[in-house]
Amino acid sequence: MAKDWTPSSWHALPAQQQPDWPDQGDLDRALKQIASYPPLVFAGEARSLQSSLAQVAAGNAFLLQAGDCAESFEEFSANNIREKLRVILQMSVVLTYSLGVPVVKVGRIAGQFAKPRSTDTEKVGDLELPSFRGHIVNSDAFTEAARVPSADRLVSAYHQSAATLNLLRAFTKGGFADLTRVHAWTQEFVATSPEGQRYEQIASEIDRALRFMRACGVDTESNHDLHETNVYTSHEALLLGYEEALTRQDSLTGNWYDCSAHMLWIGERTRQLDGAHVEFLRGVGNPLGCKIGPGTDADYVLQLCERLNPARIPGRLTLISRMGADKVEDALRPLLRAVREAGHPVVWACDPMHANTVTSAGGRKTRQFDRICAEIDGFVAAHKAEGTWPGGIHVELTGDNVTECVGGADNILDSQLDDRYQTVCDPRLNGRQSLDLAFTVAENLRASGLA
Repeated sequence: MAKDWTPSSWHALPAQQQPDWPDQGDLDRALKQIASYPPLVFAGEARSLQSSLAQVAAGNAFLLQAGDCAESFEEFSANNIREKLRVILQMSVVLTYSLGVPVVKVGRIAGQFAKPRSTDTEKVGDLELPSFRGHIVNSDAFTEAARVPSADRLVSAYHQSAATLNLLRAFTKGGFADLTRVHAWTQEFVATSPEGQRYEQIASEIDRALRFMRACGVDTESNHDLHETNVYTSHEALLLGYEEALTRQDSLTGNWYDCSAHMLWIGERTRQLDGAHVEFLRGVGNPLGCKIGPGTDADYVLQLCERLNPARIPGRLTLISRMGADKVEDALRPLLRAVREAGHPVVWACDPMHANTVTSAGGRKTRQFDRICAEIDGFVAAHKAEGTWPGGIHVELTGDNVTECVGGADNILDSQLDDRYQTVCDPRLNGRQSLDLAFTVAENLRASGLA
């Protein structure tokens, strides 16, 4: 792995977006406690994900990275985890069936607690308080006491991540993800929608295909690929002390892995080439992601590729563009060209959410479904023009029937946002909108001739 690197070498460099912990002793005790706990994921699982992402980089698979904007301590339940997984599985079935390639499923789950903020404080009326930085740091309640960072929350985040992973593994290996149950995945509010009816048609066709295989003598019951699936975990590696505490040396290879998740990514605000986040992540063996905004130039992207993946290992690095619907095609094309010509085997994914956030007339942060789709359209068009593979999408969603993003098949209006606006940070797609998006992506790729 990286030379002249240790899990603590990032301490010598400036670290952006770190909380102002009030008691260093409490922080040190919490991190020491986490460091003594078992790893949340294993190095072999991270290597398996990297192998799958290598297929995405080669144009032979598609990445679906999806989940909560920020996981909540208050909303934590088995039902919420199951419904989120259900939507990811439904989207995966639509994409796999429509595109004819495997879909690599990576959740923003079991660790996506910390949130970067554009300002250190926020103001309501005359009261100004420290910004909410995710439940791993402080509370979203707008009181002075709630906004004080608490190191105990780091330990709580570890335990919630462990419980979430335990349930995910049970669902994906214990029958919930069985392809013979595709009809059972349909939620009521999806089943009664146009998207749900299209999904049911695919489910019926999968049923017929399985019956055909059995009629031809294929033993579908003993084929594990039909009854189990892999859903990997990921989060933004924002709190470097927490990530260091969960970094372990693999006994098989001797390499270091950040065992807080299978995949980690660096955000737009923390990807400084001489910063602590890039320094830390360059030394771990996990697959990595990095967000790329519209102001990023080709020279910087090439330096980033060299810094994070100097050995040019396929599947090691995913570049996640978040450009905005109006900018994505023109801004992305020179980056695609430069990376392709330099021979870096990256996965290109589209985050159509973050650069398309607006404020509604009622003061709510929201995203317009049409703008989300438009950014994906521009992303695909840029890849078609440059002869590269639009490898995946990175979206924020929930299994709950929320009203946080406007538009979609139900045509959620600004005036309806307050009906079920439940996010602790950014607006998410609901189940119907997520399924609608999967169909839109599949149709776009087929229409472009790329699938």
